[in-house]
Amino acid sequence: MAEAGAHLTSAAARERPSIFEVLAQESLMAAVRPALRHGAKVLAESDPPRFGFLWRRFDELHLLLDLLLQHHFLSRCGASFSENFYGLKRVWGGRGLGLRGGRRWRSLLLLCLAPYLRAKLDAALARQRDEEDFSIRLEQSGGRRLYRAAAAAWPYAGAAWRAWAFCQQLLFVFGAAGTHDPLLWLARVRLARLDAQDLRDVAPRGSRPGNPAEGSLASLSASLSLGVFFLRFLEWWYSSADRDGVKSLAAPPAPPPPLHLQGGPDAPPPGECPLCGGRRSNATALSTSGFVFCYRCVFAYVKANRRCPLSGVPTEPQHLVKIYCPES
Repeated sequence: MAEAGAHLTSAAARERPSIFEVLAQESLMAAVRPALRHGAKVLAESDPPRFGFLWRRFDELHLLLDLLLQHHFLSRCGASFSENFYGLKRVWGGRGLGLRGGRRWRSLLLLCLAPYLRAKLDAALARQRDEEDFSIRLEQSGGRRLYRAAAAAWPYAGAAWRAWAFCQQLLFVFGAAGTHDPLLWLARVRLARLDAQDLRDVAPRGSRPGNPAEGSLASLSASLSLGVFFLRFLEWWYSSADRDGVKSLAAPPAPPPPLHLQGGPDAPPPGECPLCGGRRSNATALSTSGFVFCYRCVFAYVKANRRCPLSGVPTEPQHLVKIYCPES
């Protein structure tokens, strides 16, 4: 009996991943999103009319790709992409690969929708801070007041969530909890290492002769693994360049002025705002393109469209620069 109990204890210890493994797989996916975002920004700055939608709709496009990727790995490997990359699987009681029914869909929604909603709420909070910094007071409707209240409460909710995650990790380290992440606890699953039987179950799926679909899926998985390493290298490269004060390779050249602004009979009079057509008030330039507008006109446009009205270059409210003219 004692020998059997010792065998079970050692088997459970071998199956349980370390805190370093679970945190490493989390950092893998956390680094992919910034790298993809940077790539979308480079494309949008190189050709705004063609690739500008990649920057404006990045969150939605990333959510769609994430849903497809995670659904594939949850269905076939019983784990997310990063968990499978580190040799982990999701279990709920029994052994073996695969998630069934509600656990799979719960895992998928928590893996993809939770980061998407968090990114949207962070962006909403940043816009709220921009409005406060730029002294913009929009009409205070009921929805606007609710929005301001949610934005004010979000930092406290984020702090509470991080405190919960930290406590969960401490309990996992000391063996008092089966999961290190509140999202895994909400999905009612835990992480375990792949064993020899799991590897035998997975191997034929990618190497079965005469099945080109299975072979292509295996090639896709290998390509994704290499792509992740490449994206992490890009993320390190650009972060190192920004930290050392080196000019980013993605910095776009100053665009030439449009033809209708270079003079001629159809050129607008000096001091006219290209958006409202009236004389500029509180002149403000965009640091991304150099064009000058009325402050309220360009702030409202950039906030809604996240690009320069004339050049189409990706732009955020923090790129607005106040111009102090002698006559103002």
